[in-house]
Amino acid sequence: MSNPEIKDEWNIALDKQIIIIEKCQEENQLSSCTLCPKIIECEIRKQYVKAVYESMNKGAGGGFEF
Repeated sequence: MSNPEIKDEWNIALDKQIIIIEKCQEENQLSSCTLCPKIIECEIRKQYVKAVYESMNKGAGGGFEF
């Protein structure tokens, strides 16, 4: 019997942001945010990137650089 993946608060928040960003892409008929002219100032994308980072560091903080 396999164990379903247990999600922590950061992965739950990330899942919510994925739904939001995918809905935005669908509404704007885009396959990727990189195709959107609003990518630089997009709050939806900023919240998604933040959720990705937080899911990776599990709330430990620290810097985030590309």
